[in-house]
Amino acid sequence: MKVEIVEDISRLDSRAWNRLNQEQYPFLCHEFLLAAERTGCVSAASGWTPRHIALFDHAGILQAAMPLYEKTHSWGEFVFDWAWAQAYERSGLAYYPKLVAAAAFTPAPSRRILLADYANTDAATCVLESAMELAQEAKFSSLHVQFPHPDELPLLHKAGFKLRKDCQFHWHNRGYESFQDFLQHFSSAKRKKMRRDRRRVAEQGIEFRWLSGRDMTPSLWQDVFALISTTFHRRGSAPYFNLDFFLDVSKYLAEKIAVVVAEHRQRTIAAAVFYVGKHSLYGRYWGSDAQYDALHFETCYHQGIEYCIDHQLQHFEPGTQGEHKISRGFSPVTTWSAHWLKHAEFFAAVGRYLDEEQRHVEDYVDAVHRHSPYRQGIENSEADKPA
Repeated sequence: MKVEIVEDISRLDSRAWNRLNQEQYPFLCHEFLLAAERTGCVSAASGWTPRHIALFDHAGILQAAMPLYEKTHSWGEFVFDWAWAQAYERSGLAYYPKLVAAAAFTPAPSRRILLADYANTDAATCVLESAMELAQEAKFSSLHVQFPHPDELPLLHKAGFKLRKDCQFHWHNRGYESFQDFLQHFSSAKRKKMRRDRRRVAEQGIEFRWLSGRDMTPSLWQDVFALISTTFHRRGSAPYFNLDFFLDVSKYLAEKIAVVVAEHRQRTIAAAVFYVGKHSLYGRYWGSDAQYDALHFETCYHQGIEYCIDHQLQHFEPGTQGEHKISRGFSPVTTWSAHWLKHAEFFAAVGRYLDEEQRHVEDYVDAVHRHSPYRQGIENSEADKPA
């Protein structure tokens, strides 16, 4: 086996990389990662320097890989370690740069060690050990694996990582025949509220149109990106991905992109961008030109649920945060991250913090379950399972 640290994913053959992405996660496709690098969204200038791990066999065939980045900040990871960085700084130590294994700007649980054969534990171990060897270099403080697949947790734990538990809110398709069939599983009060919210949107004269990546022209992308940018700036930040990225990924990954646009009198007033996986829908970017009654819930959640039912997708992951998703049929699921810090005393302190934090997360999940909109006796069989 031969290990390489790859600083430009274009050096790796797209078919060889995508062969390792067996679950066909959209944001781990070679085309997605290449678009992020080629458009400068992922670069040294943005604080995301690629350090991908690639493992080749004796014939030079790619057998395993890890998307890995050298980070000079903690933005875009959605696993918050700002307090750790501040503690390092107060002690006169440098927390940055650090190494992060992640799908850039994408808080979706998925494989972090991509394998041609998941039974090849030696290859998985070799990739992880190679990342840890890189982290041992003097300039790095730590190695973090964000939103790994549950199957990867034993390997990470064995390697000495501290595991961090959290939760997101996901929707699961239980064989619903229509959106109305889905609502029949709600309590009467919750069902009425959902219908009322959808009715409010319709009463404003707002209509929806779904578009695939192939349907998205440069002009449409400009309109959608303007809405996304406006919403980001309204919240005091800039979008992580630029217009060139969306144009690029839509061109080379068209079948995995879906966009819903909200229109009023033939004018686009809001939009949401989704990734379409093998069995799942991933909601990511939202934007509107103004505030409209219930439009965010309809565009980002209800339309996505309806899309999953119509296309027989089993799972809808709309992003991080938000107890407001509970009343719309989303349930808490366990998510994880794994952390290794070079400084022994800080690592021990982080471990104690994570033990305490996990108890709070478990209490929070128990409390959230009590607000489920589903009728008594109807349980979401996927609730609180790892994503």
